[in-house]
Amino acid sequence: MGVDLTGKPIAITGASSGIGAATALACARAGMPVALFARREEKLAEVRGRIESAGGRAVIVAGSVDDDADCRRLLDEAEAAFGPLYAVVANAGYGSEQPAWSMPVDEIRAMFETNFYGSLRVIQPAAERMAGRGAGHLVFVSSCLSKIGIPHYAAYCATKAAQDHFARAMRHELRGRGVAVSSVHPIGTKTEFFDTAAERSPSGATLLDKGTERFMQPASKVADAIVRRLRSGRGAEVWTSAPTRAALGLAAIMPGLTDAVLRRMYDRRLRAKD
Repeated sequence: MGVDLTGKPIAITGASSGIGAATALACARAGMPVALFARREEKLAEVRGRIESAGGRAVIVAGSVDDDADCRRLLDEAEAAFGPLYAVVANAGYGSEQPAWSMPVDEIRAMFETNFYGSLRVIQPAAERMAGRGAGHLVFVSSCLSKIGIPHYAAYCATKAAQDHFARAMRHELRGRGVAVSSVHPIGTKTEFFDTAAERSPSGATLLDKGTERFMQPASKVADAIVRRLRSGRGAEVWTSAPTRAALGLAAIMPGLTDAVLRRMYDRRLRAKD
């Protein structure tokens, strides 16, 4: 029968732009009061304005997923405004294009701090609250790259794989407590990700071509997939591209062929870059 999301509060990290903002708007259209969390308060205010102008409800909590206190404050202020949270979407994260063999360990650690540990800082305390109530839905926004490591994006892929593994384990651990756990695996999405990656990359982000339209999708497509999963009430992997899911499934059972394909792609991108 599914879940009626009307009036069920949700908190979303990384909600100032991209997938996070699109998900906030989609959840608000579904009738969910939304707690918006990110560092850029002015951007959050824009998203809140769009929600409220359409008749929805939203609150802003400015902070960083790198900070334990900020993440606790998100949950506390969201529940103070709207009551017990039904769902949390851990979406905050970034990428950087650097060779795995030379990327500074401090930068790798910082990426894990935001992408992976930043998810847990919100998901774990939310899970405790939801398990105590016997209801809720936790969502990790991972990536299709959680299933494969690609050149110059090893750190990013690894953070997304860590989210993926934790989501799967939690899905089984919390099922009997009434809490659903999902992981979302988008392909390339038309967001600020590529611009941010370029800023954080010593030579700019040039190997992942954001102009390759067939591998890109709008953030709204990911947001709509998240809302459908929340309505289902069941935890699962959420994919926004069936062909990509199938290709990565084959990659896992055919590693030699996968390496050959990656080698050709990598060599071609390097030649194009030069």
